[in-house]
Amino acid sequence: MDRLVIRYPAARSLSLFWNIGRFLGIVLVSQIIRGFFLVFYFVPSINEAFSRVDYIGREVFFGFIFRILHLNGASLFFFIIFLHVGRGLFFRRFFLENTWLSGTSILLLVIATAFLGYVLPWGQISFWGATVITNLISTIPLCGTQLVLWLWGGFNVGGATLCFFFSLHYLLPFIVLIIVFLHLIFLHETRRTRSLSTRDNFYRISFSPFFTSKDFLNVIFFLIFFIFCLNLPWVLGDPENWVPANALASPVHIQPEWYFLFAYAILRCIPRKLGGVIALVFRVVLLYFLPFFCQKYNINFIYLFILSIFFTSFFILTWLGSCPVEEPFIFLRQFFRLLYFRSFFFLIFL
Repeated sequence: MDRLVIRYPAARSLSLFWNIGRFLGIVLVSQIIRGFFLVFYFVPSINEAFSRVDYIGREVFFGFIFRILHLNGASLFFFIIFLHVGRGLFFRRFFLENTWLSGTSILLLVIATAFLGYVLPWGQISFWGATVITNLISTIPLCGTQLVLWLWGGFNVGGATLCFFFSLHYLLPFIVLIIVFLHLIFLHETRRTRSLSTRDNFYRISFSPFFTSKDFLNVIFFLIFFIFCLNLPWVLGDPENWVPANALASPVHIQPEWYFLFAYAILRCIPRKLGGVIALVFRVVLLYFLPFFCQKYNINFIYLFILSIFFTSFFILTWLGSCPVEEPFIFLRQFFRLLYFRSFFFLIFL
């Protein structure tokens, strides 16, 4: 096996960006390991969840390190997965159907896992975020209200909801891990070690040491991430979440983590709740349509121009998601939401 890895023929033009997928896998496994140890001290109860999270940070040996690495590790994971998806769109990797579809499924499950995990500390933003997002399901015709009551385990977000979310947050990462293995199998079936250049397929070099040496980039990233967590552990969090959940007093400004802000901006710019839910779901589900509707042609200037508009609207919507609901931010959300979906539809049907 080692000889196969060392002598594995790889194209000479592989850059450091081919290392993003490996880094994602390392971050995913490290998140699962840290979460596994945090579970030992967490109690999914509305009376104890908030205090137990505080106990982990103050009393448990190395508990503070595990908690801030797990908390900020989610941001690191989403930052890298956005880069990974963006690279796939840039190089039109969605024509590798099985690989792309499994990767999109991973993205959906990771989004669900991150949302469930954000509810567990049972702070003000956690509680009201869960209330707002789960209420959106009530817009589903015929069975929406029943689904919401089933998710809540009652008539409001409470102890049963917290236990249910905790169970799913613990279970989903292992399902993600299984799909990741399928993703890797599909990836190697298509021999994605090839570069874009046809000439490179005939001039290959051994994978080790020419490309294994690039894995040291992961060590540098982890070092930067560790220094960031020690110096700015709470900079990406909301201070309102340090207040215990109170169903009688909602925060003045509710906003999710930064990696959900673009979706939150799309949701808030649509006046009808059902329309907002449809747009919220389609922002990721549209990725499933790319392998089936896009035309197979070489990357050209028009495609890159539309893709740049799509990326720009994504970044601006992320910023607008943290802005208050007032002018000119309302108009800007509506404009860039339209630009976001229009550019994506152009990518599909171009």
